[in-house]
Amino acid sequence: MPNELVHHIKKFIDLDSSEIDIIESSLRNSQIKRKDHVLQEGQICNTMYFVVKGCMRQYIINPKGTEQTLQFGVENWWITDYLSYHNHTPSHFYIQAVETTEVIAIEKSTLESILVQIPSLEKYFRIVAQKAFGAAQMRIKFLFTMSAEERYNHFKNQQPDFVQRVPQYMLASYLDFSAEFMSKIRSGKL
Repeated sequence: MPNELVHHIKKFIDLDSSEIDIIESSLRNSQIKRKDHVLQEGQICNTMYFVVKGCMRQYIINPKGTEQTLQFGVENWWITDYLSYHNHTPSHFYIQAVETTEVIAIEKSTLESILVQIPSLEKYFRIVAQKAFGAAQMRIKFLFTMSAEERYNHFKNQQPDFVQRVPQYMLASYLDFSAEFMSKIRSGKL
């Protein structure tokens, strides 16, 4: 069975057998227990995580002390703090496993070495970054143009399985409303 990450990469670029060997020999698989963190605010992020199975989230703790989920990472998605990773500066975010999650963790130095050996991987990571940036732009658009109820219904229609998969308070914070408001929406009391 081919490595999940290699399979994902091959959707976007061609790899020969020697390039596959380089990638597979450089990978580190990890299992992260539910609620465990791979990054805390203030740490420097040196790792990108490819989600093989499970769910992770990136969040902040706002000035009121409330968690605010900014991003989820599910199967075939990358999650990291890109600014901390790129600039080697302390992170402003937390990254946590929502479920027990299997990831392929790639340290920055390892990725840099692989990119020198396989230049075509730059294209893969460019495409991944563009897709992630586009998703973030759409999320911002929805936050600015839809009511809370519209955001919930849109998300539920686009991702019906996901709505059942994550704790409701996390989904509420991602959609930028309270867990109490989420309960009202779900019970039809609005």
